[in-house]
Amino acid sequence: MTDPSLSGMSRPAAAGPDAAPSPGPLDGLRVLDLATLFAGPLAATLLGDFGAEVIKVEHPHRPDPARGHGPAKDGVGLWWKLLGRNKRTMTLDLSHPDGREVLLRLAAGADVVIENFRPGTLEKWGLGWAELSAVNPRLVLARVTGFGQFGPYARRAGFGTLAEAMSGFAAITGEPDGPPTLPPFGLADGIAALTASYAVMAALRGREATGRGQVIDLALIEPLLTVLGPHPLWYDQLGHVQPRTGNRSANVAPRNTYRTADGSWVAVSTSAESVAERVMRLVGRPEVIDEPWFATGAGRARHADELDAAVGDWIARHDRAEVLAAFELAEAAIAPVYDVRDVLADPQYAALGSITEVPDDELGPLRMQNVLFRLSETPGAIRWAGRPHGADTDEVLAALGLDEGEITGLREAGAL
Repeated sequence: MTDPSLSGMSRPAAAGPDAAPSPGPLDGLRVLDLATLFAGPLAATLLGDFGAEVIKVEHPHRPDPARGHGPAKDGVGLWWKLLGRNKRTMTLDLSHPDGREVLLRLAAGADVVIENFRPGTLEKWGLGWAELSAVNPRLVLARVTGFGQFGPYARRAGFGTLAEAMSGFAAITGEPDGPPTLPPFGLADGIAALTASYAVMAALRGREATGRGQVIDLALIEPLLTVLGPHPLWYDQLGHVQPRTGNRSANVAPRNTYRTADGSWVAVSTSAESVAERVMRLVGRPEVIDEPWFATGAGRARHADELDAAVGDWIARHDRAEVLAAFELAEAAIAPVYDVRDVLADPQYAALGSITEVPDDELGPLRMQNVLFRLSETPGAIRWAGRPHGADTDEVLAALGLDEGEITGLREAGAL
């Protein structure tokens, strides 16, 4: 197959449907994605969305399991089309001596390597930091694992689910009388991917000052712990352990999901006292505003039963469209509870271009999430969707200087 960047698959993203694609702000950055499932690969995707050249390196016979996760169409995994976008794909057995040599040659011309093998695995193959930095002192090596590179759990298998459990997230999620609840999607992996892409950019900025690359050690259990907020501080200073409160908040009320007369759901937030006042006037309970406890979020949270009943009863008497219109008129914060069908039909998402259509050689036009944010001068772009396993192996190796005979030899030796 031809290089996708030359095959007419390019399509602008944040710049608008009719604009010509322009180099992203990371144009010229070379990234080797050695990782699987899901944080490391998604970090590489985020870099590729803004112009980095990303080469996805997979085992010849054991591709990234993400290719087989979730629903497929015509035998092609759809999740991979999102996770693998803007990446060229090649196969390489890193445990094979010849594969090791190829990887070192690739690393010599790269800026970033992203991996998520268990600690010690790259070292076992002779591809640890000592070997990689020897061929490229400016290289940034991002190591994304479940528990980090050291400590008593470092060698354990690590997945996002374990991070969601160990960070404290599951313990505070769910109904008060129910079990701890895990998210039905890769929350910890997604947050770790965002963190890893930020860490890469921080390390590259540091390289500008020192001229040297460095190692990023990112454990899945840490980014979600940070996003959860001041729980350790609360416990350290007050001995406070946050309980499960369902959709309610221990800090403000009313804050919940409510069912409308036509069977839809809406979410209401009243983080600001002024918004809480508008909501209570709207639902016909202005007298509670004068109660002493109403003046603080914690006070309102202690009276959540009363406030929820008032808001829920009013919402239950109106259709969703009426509820949304009334809240908007009152300048109170509300949102419909969407499923994916609603997201794809929503005019705000349409105005932002949050969902974009990407052409694909295997499946035809695909609708997927657009690049993560809009830049006014150097926007990102989705140039192509996830490519087949090993689709670009020969092209990548040829660009490395290997001739056809050498590539055939590597393949016959089992390195590709």
